[in-house]
Amino acid sequence: MDLQRRWSIDLNLREQDVGYSLLQQRQAPIGLRRVSAFEKQIDSEGGMGSRTGDKSSSSAMALVAKKKARAMSVATSPGKQILMNGFMMYMSGKTLNIFSISVTSMALMNPLKSIFTMGNTFRQFEDPDGKVDLQMAKLIFLAMNLVWFGVGLYKMGTMRLLPTTSADWSGYIVWKELLETSSIPPS
Repeated sequence: MDLQRRWSIDLNLREQDVGYSLLQQRQAPIGLRRVSAFEKQIDSEGGMGSRTGDKSSSSAMALVAKKKARAMSVATSPGKQILMNGFMMYMSGKTLNIFSISVTSMALMNPLKSIFTMGNTFRQFEDPDGKVDLQMAKLIFLAMNLVWFGVGLYKMGTMRLLPTTSADWSGYIVWKELLETSSIPPS
């Protein structure tokens, strides 16, 4: 029995393959660029030397890079929820019913809760030495949640739950009392 399957394809490129040189000339994908830049930085600092100090510093730098990458993935997670909740709000329609009100209230409350608990969300990525810079991740997280909150406000506006027209404020208009008199007695 043959160990190689009859209908199998090997998708790994080797140096002698035709497209290998073309593939090496292309730029690396976006996420891989950061990894390769980090590897170059480690190599320029001495690489993975035999001393324990070098190993511990490179592992500490790797841990910092992983924490930054994980913080950025947490920061962009509300962006994934924006599309899901936008579709749910579209499907709930413009009429006032319990489903549309619950979906809209979820679209308003969840971003606010996320913004107010941002410190707890990013606390796991903080470093006691302060090496992990979380400002950009926190700003992206805040921006995504504000966009999500704006989508919820737009939905409330389309459901006519926000006072956006002049008729919504007619209860606050002070009506003048007419002081006209007439010579015709009331009947």
